Amino acid sequence: MLKIKKGVFDDMIAHAKEGFPLEVCGYLGEKNGIVSLIRQMKNTDESNEHFTFDPAEQFETIREFRKDGYKAVVVYHSHPETPARPSNEDIRLAFDPDVSYIIVSLADNTAVVKSFIIENSNVTLEEIEIV
Repeated sequence: MLKIKKGVFDDMIAHAKEGFPLEVCGYLGEKNGIVSLIRQMKNTDESNEHFTFDPAEQFETIREFRKDGYKAVVVYHSHPETPARPSNEDIRLAFDPDVSYIIVSLADNTAVVKSFIIENSNVTLEEIEIV
């Protein structure tokens, strides 16, 4: 189960809405069992169907997280027009089974947020607790 601070959860949804109609992406950081840090990243693809992190920005983000005592535990991205479930591409590109993958769907009037563990192409829904 992911425990996410309400402000981080709200910021993630706001990021998805601000980036609409394109996909947005980013990392969430955990310290002491609570996800309490968000880092919005640039989607270098500038697409409404997929995302790619900028490698230099990705490296710098992980370095900053570690320096400040955080662990990158979530990769998040939005689905502007499709449900909050991993696409075939999302599953294919999910290389780290120790990371949760959150999808923020804006397909309906209300944002739908779901978290998944993806390991060896197996997808498991993960519970999110807002704290």
